Parts: sequence; structure tokens; C-alpha cells
Amino acid sequence: MLIPSIDLMGGKVVQLVQGERKALEFDDLQYWIERFVAYPMVQLIDLDAAMGKGENTVLIHRICEHLPVQVGGGIRSVAAAQKMLQAGAKKVIIGSALLKDGGVDLAMAQELAHYAAPARLIFAVDSRGGKVSIKGWKEDTLLTPEEMMRQTGEYCAGYLYTHIDTEGTMSGFPFEVVAGLKAATTRKLIVAGGIKSVEEVERLDAAGVDAVVGMAVYTGAMKA
Repeated sequence: MLIPSIDLMGGKVVQLVQGERKALEFDDLQYWIERFVAYPMVQLIDLDAAMGKGENTVLIHRICEHLPVQVGGGIRSVAAAQKMLQAGAKKVIIGSALLKDGGVDLAMAQELAHYAAPARLIFAVDSRGGKVSIKGWKEDTLLTPEEMMRQTGEYCAGYLYTHIDTEGTMSGFPFEVVAGLKAATTRKLIVAGGIKSVEEVERLDAAGVDAVVGMAVYTGAMKA
């Protein structure tokens, strides 16, 4: 399944390359809402909140009124997760909050599952150079994506794996990582990072993996 992504920064829809350089920016949010209205799920990321530079809560509430979304970016507490679910998000994406002192914070995972229900939780595994990256991709850890997934599987509905090395580049998703990720969990697997074609989405779908696509959609390289 193709999941289009809406990334928010400074009140606008943007696309970044590897989480750093802004490549595209759009003012007309309503246009993209209408473009994605037929999709069963849309990914919505507050980049400002993820980077600790503000938030786009008003826009998130607006989008939740019109689209079925899984929301992420700066959700680092049970209260924040509950707030997004109450705003209308179908699921919330949790990343940095699951790690503490270089390892998995199982107490946080358990608390999130208790108060928000595993079925509504997607755990983000953002990987750069084979290691998990946190805090808006500004801090790398020594933990591998597979290690994080093996330790937290009972507390979520699925994982969002982002390959930072290729994110926003439209250079293609590295399919060689899929087997290892699938071996680490029985939960739903969603991947992102460099996906550039419908053929890639179909190949992932055949493997039972959903694909988040941003840059290829916004540049028109892939129709959505």
C-alpha cells in the first residue's frame, strides 16, 4: 500500500533531503488534502516538533478533520500521544521517546501501550548507517533497527522504518534491508526513504510491506 506523506514545517508542506536540506515547499495545504483524500492512510509529520523548533498543531487538527492520518513528530510523552489521538489521528508515531541512555526505554513503551493501546501505536525506527537515529535525526545511537524492533514488538501495531541515507533523494529504497527487518518482527512493517517508482511500491507490497512516499509524489515523478 502506498501511504503519501505530508511533512509540515513553518506552517507549510515541505520535503527535505535526509532530514536537513529543504528541497520543496508548498503553501496550498488544501490542495494536498484534496489530492490524498482517497487514500486509506496518510502520514503526517510535524518536522518543527520533531526538531524541537515549534509545532504545527493547528494544521494537524485541520488535516485530521479531512484525512485518515498516522501522526508523528515530537510525540515524546503519553499525554502528547493522547492529545493527537483525541485530535482525530488514527494512529500516532513514536520514535525518540522509546530510547533512553542509548537503549530501549521499555517502561515508556509499556506506558504508551497501556494508555494509548498498541493497535494505535506505530514505533518509528529511523536508521542512518545501520544505527537508530533520534531527536529529529540529530543524534545517532549504537542500537540497530532490528534490536529496537525485537525489544518492543508487543507494545505496538507496527514499525515505520525510515532509511535516512536515501530519504528525499529518489535514489530508490534499499531492498536488501527488508528481509532483516521482517525477520525482527511479526508486526506490520512500513518503510520510507528514497522510493521513486510505482514498481518499488508494488515490490514492497508483494512482500507485505507498506511504502511511505513523499518526494516522488511532490515532484510529480510518481502519480498519487
